[in-house]
Amino acid sequence: MFGASIGRGAMRIINAMVRWLAFGGINPNILTVIGVTINVGCGVLFGFGEFFWAGIVLIVANLFDMLDGNVARLSGRVTRFGGFLDSSLDRLSDMVSFLGIIVFYAGNTPQHSLLNVTLAGVGLIGSVMVSYATARSEGFGVKANVGFLQRPERIVLLIIGALSTVPDSDSFFANRMPQVLWVLAIASLWTFIHRMFYIWKELRQTEAQS
Repeated sequence: MFGASIGRGAMRIINAMVRWLAFGGINPNILTVIGVTINVGCGVLFGFGEFFWAGIVLIVANLFDMLDGNVARLSGRVTRFGGFLDSSLDRLSDMVSFLGIIVFYAGNTPQHSLLNVTLAGVGLIGSVMVSYATARSEGFGVKANVGFLQRPERIVLLIIGALSTVPDSDSFFANRMPQVLWVLAIASLWTFIHRMFYIWKELRQTEAQS
């Protein structure tokens, strides 16, 4: 009940911001660009090992991600290019966060870890392929939003890992990013395989009916 109350309060704030931005004539594409710019800053912070602040910045960046589409719909400024821009820059936002993590763990520091670099790389590949499979399948008339680890879940996991990691700490409870990377790597690949199988079944059924 407490969590639901927080969620309703957050949505009221977001809806108020959407109304204010829409009636203020703000172009939703500008919000999209601001969001990805902030995400680039998040990747830079990851690269420098500032995990906590990277998590905070990631939260702010994805607030803009929630605003742009809602502002476009409320203001009647939904365009095909806006949808394309939002989808394309979402992929860029995903990649810069993983790239920052890779840079940090690949650096010549006490936290250097080839395993973590590999896990972050697999997570990056998996997240891109999940999104690509969905986009490509829509060209065939199949909407494949299935699987455990979609973009919102990836972002939440990255935020959890960032806010619970202090790279130079020896505490077990202050170094959760490596565990998060395991989940991101395995679940991203599993979601990609799941979507491929789902798309195969849907296309096979469509071809059989025709």
